[in-house]
Amino acid sequence: MNEKQRVVVTGMGVISPVGNSAAEFRDALKAGKSGVGRITAFDTAGFDVTIAAEVKDFNPSRWIDKKDARKMARFTQFAAAAAVEALEEAKLISPAGGDSAEGPGRRRVTSDPQRTGIVLGNGIGGFEITTEAFRKLFEQGPRRMPPLTIPLMIGNEAAGNISILFGIEGPAYTQVTACASGTDALGQGLDLIRSGRCDVVIAGGTEACIVPFAIGGFQMLKALSVKRCDTPEKASRPFDADRDGFVLGEGAGIMILESESHAKKRGAAILAEFAGYAGTTDAYHITSPAPSGEGGGKAIKLALKDAGLRPEDVQYYNAHGTSTEINDPTETKMIKYAFGDHAYKMKVSSIKSMTGHCVAGSGGFEAIACVLAIREGFYPPTINLDNPDPECDLDYVPNKVQYGDIGAAVSGSLGFGGHNGVAAFKKY
Repeated sequence: MNEKQRVVVTGMGVISPVGNSAAEFRDALKAGKSGVGRITAFDTAGFDVTIAAEVKDFNPSRWIDKKDARKMARFTQFAAAAAVEALEEAKLISPAGGDSAEGPGRRRVTSDPQRTGIVLGNGIGGFEITTEAFRKLFEQGPRRMPPLTIPLMIGNEAAGNISILFGIEGPAYTQVTACASGTDALGQGLDLIRSGRCDVVIAGGTEACIVPFAIGGFQMLKALSVKRCDTPEKASRPFDADRDGFVLGEGAGIMILESESHAKKRGAAILAEFAGYAGTTDAYHITSPAPSGEGGGKAIKLALKDAGLRPEDVQYYNAHGTSTEINDPTETKMIKYAFGDHAYKMKVSSIKSMTGHCVAGSGGFEAIACVLAIREGFYPPTINLDNPDPECDLDYVPNKVQYGDIGAAVSGSLGFGGHNGVAAFKKY
């Protein structure tokens, strides 16, 4: 069997509730800044849930042409903006400005377009597009529906548009595994490079579903926090005994993955090694993880094996950590199952305490948080951890950032349907 090709990270881009760049995101994590607030996207009259973690001050024309942005759903705008930042950091994009035959100001990848791929995780697609189309259909009839409803609402629209924007001719896939989508997309990107099909892959997750339909649907599932709508920054509290549900968020986290040989040949600055990935399924329940934690625990073990890591090699585990009654103690069991006694010696935290739960976007954010943690030697805190749940008895970095040398970090994501995705990163 041939030795696995090493895969590295050369660029990162973030659009998030706590900042619209990787640098802003990093600073917010260190500061323990909450991105949760009152919903501004729609009138919440009649809703029990009135809070969310919205992206603020987002103008897509900062990153892409206005004409292109107008033909995109919000989740695609997030992904395209984050991709621009990531490609710029990786130095894999043509200079900004000027016109081309393809359109005003449109930029192209400088890698071989046929050897460059895209894998984006997305859970729901253009929900605001779907919502508006249904409103027009029911109120005014089918002839009043927006003409671009279908191409804007479909989940693969982000990958397709990024291909068009940047002239990428390799595979462009969309991974849909609910809240594990972003992590699973990164894993699929890893495999594309290891297999030799691509030299470069733009990978990560994106989501924008802070709309009445999604808030109402999650509200009816009793999944969202309702107790702290008057103090929204305190609502997301993973591993805390007083948690009462997650806070819906939005945004995109994008990485540039490259084969080590390709990155070294062009003299790229390497941020970290993407060393391993694994995915499993619980085969248990459509919305709840298996109570034993073994499904997610097996994914962690397999990801460590894929990365050539022993449990004791890992200093930081970025938890799915949704702040729901069932997830947090079950994930604690997963971590103990995979790491054994070492689970009590390493740091574990949930940045969803700050970003909210951004569905497919979360896997992208959290992988980026791992790389930032490795590069800068810090453990992002779990804010609002004031009254620890006795069933959650690990070191969750409560409330304040901590510092230390991190040689390896692992990120886990769990999705409705029993999907478990785990990514492992090493210092390069």
